[in-house]
Amino acid sequence: MAKMTVGPGGIEILQGALARPTKKNGHKHGRYFVATHRTAATTNPECQRIYSWGKDRYKRSTPVSAREMQARTRFAAVRQAVWDRAHDLNKISQDQAAFIAQKDTAGGIRTMNAWLWKLEGDLYDANH
Repeated sequence: MAKMTVGPGGIEILQGALARPTKKNGHKHGRYFVATHRTAATTNPECQRIYSWGKDRYKRSTPVSAREMQARTRFAAVRQAVWDRAHDLNKISQDQAAFIAQKDTAGGIRTMNAWLWKLEGDLYDANH
């Protein structure tokens, strides 16, 4: 979705996806239109750009490899395990205590979500 800033003179900043192709009757209609606005400091007054790409811009050109399928399978399994563990009322207290104990150590993981992902990822890797 695009973001727009409007001022007294009209549109001042336009940033994001303006249009995407729609799929109808098995094929796509339209083009991609993306607007960018540079926010970094510069001396160039041109900070607004709009790009257009064809409808097949993001179409994959190669088949999915076996390694990529394994990575997708691992990600889906670990994501579900993290969600299950985060919502398991029997493990929340123990997980919070273990997380806090390792958080401030050297190499400790700083967020609970990242810590759960590491735990479940290591468990998945050990089992597979």
